[in-house]
Amino acid sequence: MAEERLATRTPFPESAESQKPRLKKAQEFPILEKQNWLIHLHYIRKDYEACKAVIKEQLQEAQGLCEYAIYVQALILRLEGNIQESLELFQTCVVLSPQCADNLKQVARSLFLLGKHKAAIEVYNEAAKLNQKDWAQEQLHNALHLNRHDLTYIMLGKIHLLEGDVDKAIDIYKKAVEFSPENTELLTTLGLLYLQLGIYQKAFEHLGNALTYDPTNYKAILAAGSMMQTHGDFDVALTKYRVVACAVPESPPLWNNIGMCFFGKKKYVAAISCLKRANYLAPFDWKILYNLGLVHLTMQQYASAFHFLSAAINFQPKMGELYMLLAVALTNLEDPENAKRAYAEAVRLDKCNPLVNLNYAVLLYNQGEKKGALAQYQEMEKKVHLLQDSSSLEFDSEMVDMAQKLGAALQVGEALVWTKPVKDTKSKHRTTSASKAASLQQPLGSNQALGQAMSSAAAYRKLPSGAGGTSHLTKPPSLPLEPEPTVEAHPNEASAHIREK
Repeated sequence: MAEERLATRTPFPESAESQKPRLKKAQEFPILEKQNWLIHLHYIRKDYEACKAVIKEQLQEAQGLCEYAIYVQALILRLEGNIQESLELFQTCVVLSPQCADNLKQVARSLFLLGKHKAAIEVYNEAAKLNQKDWAQEQLHNALHLNRHDLTYIMLGKIHLLEGDVDKAIDIYKKAVEFSPENTELLTTLGLLYLQLGIYQKAFEHLGNALTYDPTNYKAILAAGSMMQTHGDFDVALTKYRVVACAVPESPPLWNNIGMCFFGKKKYVAAISCLKRANYLAPFDWKILYNLGLVHLTMQQYASAFHFLSAAINFQPKMGELYMLLAVALTNLEDPENAKRAYAEAVRLDKCNPLVNLNYAVLLYNQGEKKGALAQYQEMEKKVHLLQDSSSLEFDSEMVDMAQKLGAALQVGEALVWTKPVKDTKSKHRTTSASKAASLQQPLGSNQALGQAMSSAAAYRKLPSGAGGTSHLTKPPSLPLEPEPTVEAHPNEASAHIREK
């Protein structure tokens, strides 16, 4: 009976899902860039043969549509000297990603290496248009809104510095220090920025805080030493630099600063030795070359001064002060024609420093070109009045004396209103400066801060004979005059004639 009941039981219907036909497994499409990580790994290890093998395999699998593989292959070809082939591959990358600015930059670079400079400039301009929006800065700000972190502040500050906006960078680092007051890197960077702007009190405060938390922070020690050097405390600064030398013995700014400390102490041989070591460590740093040229000029080694100043001009061709110092060297090398050319270039480039025109006027007067000397003297007067109107400046006493003697010799009187500085035994040496449009100039050799190529913290130096005086930190530093003049009676004139040594 049981078997019959089982036999007559109504079977259950199959579910709807079980009645559906089973789908076949989805076809696997190739991932075009699945080996990018391996290509990148071989490339950064400079294993170019293995990298090219993976690139070949990747391009075959992707039928030539893998942009990253093409890009790296083009880089390798360019490294191997096949610039034309690399250009064609970079152009392929541009076709695949026309909105990628980096592809355009690589095309422009290849065009430049092929000597097609005009075409390279046009492509660089196109790349610049694509890079107008700063995505990095925007995303970093978003990151700060979500979660504040020291590294985010540091990167955002560096972006502002790369853009040349020091004020915004200082604002970012101030907020960072408020958030993380014990971070020595933030404190040191903020101190260096204040030092660069000449705000010494705040610079000293932040650098002191950095040293409180980390007494071995060589960047802060170097900056603190530079401030002491700025105020003429050369021995104290050298003591600080000895500590830094233990941490970073191969630092070009360190040896440059040490050299200029010795220069301030009038130990010129030691100064040249240290500066040449700095030059060996950083042969393309124009400020070290500048200092070497100035020290040799002080020691009346004019050929060596010409050598180093010429090298500095090659790296900094738009600085009028360099051409003026070169002209002083050429004058003492008895090459007045080239000295005039150098002075003319200095006058063209430097629109605010009256000593350029004064030196030029002295040379022209000594060459018998009184008309040209008068024109330069009048131009100097305009610059002096402009500086006096813009700020309460005082001028070097020797510059005043030279201008008065030249004015008397040119029979233009002594109408200039000069203010002589108060004598200070610690300020017989000056800080040379890079040219700026305003009267306040950034001291040449202010401390190296972040990505800027600064060489020294304070470049004190004695001027060549007949060129000297005091320059306070709040004033635009003056420049050397021609060699010390002698006053002799001219047979046909009542005025004095200025002669060079």
